[in-house]
Amino acid sequence: MSEKLRVGILGGTGMVGQRFIALLENHPWFEVTTIAASPRSAGKTYEEAVGDRWKMTTPMPEAVKNIVVMNVNEVEKVAAEVDFVFSAVDMSKDEIKKIEEDYAKTETPVVSNNSAHRWTPDVPMVVPEINPDHMNVI
Repeated sequence: MSEKLRVGILGGTGMVGQRFIALLENHPWFEVTTIAASPRSAGKTYEEAVGDRWKMTTPMPEAVKNIVVMNVNEVEKVAAEVDFVFSAVDMSKDEIKKIEEDYAKTETPVVSNNSAHRWTPDVPMVVPEINPDHMNVI
């Protein structure tokens, strides 16, 4: 792969979002280019938004510290900046379903670790070791 895919993290300031960011540091295929979170974090650098709440055992990656956090609710704006998003939003199940559907409607693939769409008929549940062919749906 010659160019890395631009990744957005929805809910990037929370613990699961932090974990996504830590795991993606120096990834050969993906580059975190966009971080979106609640309106109270929007407009701050990632380092400012997280403050002393960084929970990972490794230091915050330098590459994300100065990314200005976007408002997760500004779907079109966030979607325009990425190739796909990882969703780690901390919301009610109904709110998660809605926000992930809103991103999907922009034709932005959404990779989510929550159960909000677990039984939605046209949403593939992928376990790479078991059903990698389901990736073709995306």
